[in-house]
Amino acid sequence: MAAVRSSDESGPVRRAGRSVGRALRLPFTGTAKGIRKATHAHGAGESGLGRLIELHAVNGAGDVMITVALASTVFFSVPTDEARGRVALYLAVTMAPFTLLAPVIGPLLDRLPHGRRAAMAGAMLTRALLALTMSGAVATGGLELYPAALGVLVASKAYGVVRSAVVPRLLPPKFPLVRANSRVTLAGLLATGAAAPIGAGLHQIGPQWPLYGAFVIFIAGTFLAFTMPPKVDSAKGERRVRLVGRSGKKRPSLRSIGPSVFNGLQANAAHRALSGFLTFFLAFLLREHPLAGQSAAVSLAIVGVSAGAGNAIGTAVGAWLKARAPELIIVTVLTLALTAAILAAVFFGGLMIAVLGTVAGFSQALSKLSLDACIQRDVPEEVRTSAFARSETLLQMSWVVGGAIGIALPLNGVLGMSVAAGLVATGALFSVRGLLGAARHGASHPRVA
Repeated sequence: MAAVRSSDESGPVRRAGRSVGRALRLPFTGTAKGIRKATHAHGAGESGLGRLIELHAVNGAGDVMITVALASTVFFSVPTDEARGRVALYLAVTMAPFTLLAPVIGPLLDRLPHGRRAAMAGAMLTRALLALTMSGAVATGGLELYPAALGVLVASKAYGVVRSAVVPRLLPPKFPLVRANSRVTLAGLLATGAAAPIGAGLHQIGPQWPLYGAFVIFIAGTFLAFTMPPKVDSAKGERRVRLVGRSGKKRPSLRSIGPSVFNGLQANAAHRALSGFLTFFLAFLLREHPLAGQSAAVSLAIVGVSAGAGNAIGTAVGAWLKARAPELIIVTVLTLALTAAILAAVFFGGLMIAVLGTVAGFSQALSKLSLDACIQRDVPEEVRTSAFARSETLLQMSWVVGGAIGIALPLNGVLGMSVAAGLVATGALFSVRGLLGAARHGASHPRVA
């Protein structure tokens, strides 16, 4: 009887324990199911695009963890003058070699069409191991930190190039490329926004802890990369880009693909240069001269949130527009960015800085999505992935140039905003006429060997 009574009593206890366990797991399992449902909607799950969306979210979360660790070491932990020297050293040791390596990344990865999953996994694993390496130097800011940071930068950009080349292979039926890129980009932005405060919290434990977090995230990304569908590694129907001009000679550029792609790439280069410039220039300007009534950290956070919000809005608008008249969209957002930069120079102040950050983020996102639409429309499918690889590499180089200008410029707000306007105006000067002409004459007819 005692045994029966004990069994009867343990039944409700066991059921209650299971109920409590389910209740505790519900926020996590419910969130995971919700994320999976969103990333796999509209056929993205069946095509494999959902896996890439999730992988890009992991990529964004890991990158922001490393950014938090580097910012706290190179920028926030020392006086402004010393910080400027450290950032200049960071640019010299990491960005300068990257400028030389960047032209090689696209063509090199383009020669590995059968190893794209391995390439993405390798980029994740490389950053995981380098994060551990950096954790030992991040507290002291030793010189060994900079070669590791260069490796992280190269691996991150290599992943970006491969990801751009992979997206066209994972499109669901009747799913525009611009919408697919919008989903992928938005997932990365949301993951970055969620991971940034976590990274800041880990930094309160110790300067190396965000790097430990990055290690865990990138290890997860390494395994996730191999869950991509096998067709990612298939090169069936593809050829490397071999462009020919009017004379029939092969040319190692994107110029002869068509005016929409070439001029759209020039306009996007101006947006990327503006982004790199604002990132470095405003970081030092607001540290030395914070927004009225705010600390330097809060001032930087306001501008960063403004730029992130603008980027997210631009990505959402790009998906809604469905690649209608991409040339006109690029011209419109380029004009919008130029107007905002001019107004920021004329009416320089905290509000205009935040407005410029928002407009720059919005314009860059929408312009890039429109460029993707032009590539999808004008570049033949068999060479489209190659074109994406090369265009992404050129845009990353533009960001490096803008950042170098930002670090070298004196900390004068009006001068800085004038230079920002000049960067956008240069892009407009070289691209607007060609984009408007392409829009009037319709889609170009590329000649591809």
